[in-house]
Amino acid sequence: MSTKHTMQDFETHVFPTWCPGCGDFGIWTALKEALVELNIPPHKLVVVFGIGCSGNQANFVRAYGFHGLHGRALPVAEGISLANHGITTIVVGGDGDGYGEGMAHFIHTIRANPNITYLVHDNQVYGLTKGQTSPTTAKGMKTPSTPLGATDEPVNPMALAIATGCGFVARGFAGDTDHLKKLIIAGVRHRGFSLIDVLQPCVTFNHLNTYNWFYQRLVKLEDNKHDSSDRQAAWLQTQRGIDHVPIGIFYQEEKAALQDGFAMLAEKPLVKQSADKRNLGPLLKSMQ
Repeated sequence: MSTKHTMQDFETHVFPTWCPGCGDFGIWTALKEALVELNIPPHKLVVVFGIGCSGNQANFVRAYGFHGLHGRALPVAEGISLANHGITTIVVGGDGDGYGEGMAHFIHTIRANPNITYLVHDNQVYGLTKGQTSPTTAKGMKTPSTPLGATDEPVNPMALAIATGCGFVARGFAGDTDHLKKLIIAGVRHRGFSLIDVLQPCVTFNHLNTYNWFYQRLVKLEDNKHDSSDRQAAWLQTQRGIDHVPIGIFYQEEKAALQDGFAMLAEKPLVKQSADKRNLGPLLKSMQ
């Protein structure tokens, strides 16, 4: 008989140190609620964290964890998933971490399609280092690093993911934990790489993209009968202006995951296989 888990099973003795009102609290809550509904035991879960405010969640989630280098969370998670696809692998990072330092890893992880879920805290600034411009900062927004206004066009992670061939592309909002919980559940259940970009207000450094700003502009795709199997329709949703910000599942496609391309993983996870060094002889000899 399986044990029914509760949110307390995924909590530690450390309470979050985020700023009061930070959107990270909503993401933390939605993640725990999703894990409870999925009934994933803590010992069957590994969460790889990037650097930034989102990465601090490494102290607040009870599971196997790995705190990666800045922008390097995805390749670590890909390796973990290949080594043991019998556990659930989730990546928690930020927009600077994932779309800045980790942009190349983001694109190539989509191409590889490992069975992992990528939860991006997108607050549109570098929050932990005092609010500098991030890859998703709106053009013209004034920050400590752009006092006259950001000059670069912001990265559109949803459009980039769809164009790169991502099989699950979704966006949530930290101020709607119930909706976000459902997206996380769908992302974890999806076989292959799942991107869930989460609009996450930074109450300390981003005074443009506030909770009220989002509440006035958010539109749920499912309320507008969006067809998430239609790639072209999904692309068009990524091109909406700032007065119409869609959240929900933009696109979903079932296709082979990275592990499916390795015959040795078909029977059981790599970590449960016998390490027979005698089989390495021909391989080592071929490398001489």
